[in-house]
Amino acid sequence: MEVYARRPIPPRSGAVSHHSEVYSEAPVVPVGAYEPPYYVAVFTTVRTQGQSGYSETNARLEDLVKDIPGYLGMDHAQTPGGLGITVSYFRDADALTQWRTDAEHRAAQQRGRAEWYQSYTLHVAKVERSNGFTRAQVPQSPTAG
Repeated sequence: MEVYARRPIPPRSGAVSHHSEVYSEAPVVPVGAYEPPYYVAVFTTVRTQGQSGYSETNARLEDLVKDIPGYLGMDHAQTPGGLGITVSYFRDADALTQWRTDAEHRAAQQRGRAEWYQSYTLHVAKVERSNGFTRAQVPQSPTAG
């Protein structure tokens, strides 16, 4: 089963939230636990004040990565202090390599270093254990209110 949780990246000064007006109809859930092994790329950033073109590029990259065979999903969180963490999940090392070497992604990386990021780190890891939990939803009675 393949699951994709889209996480819009809020503006640099944004509050901690996985919601925006565009995605407010979808519930916020983390990317599901997959059967290991698989790979994660953890991209941690602090952005600069100059963010011209960032949102558009980010949206384009989110669309582009979905076309990579073996891409599993993405989670994102932003602290009030401006630290952003994006975790991308890939079935195998080949999928991760295909994303890393994608021409549009490489161009965005260069622009990020030149304009958008004060600093960043990238950690790549092979997941050997994975599990998850989702609380069952209790149906509301039609008379509740």
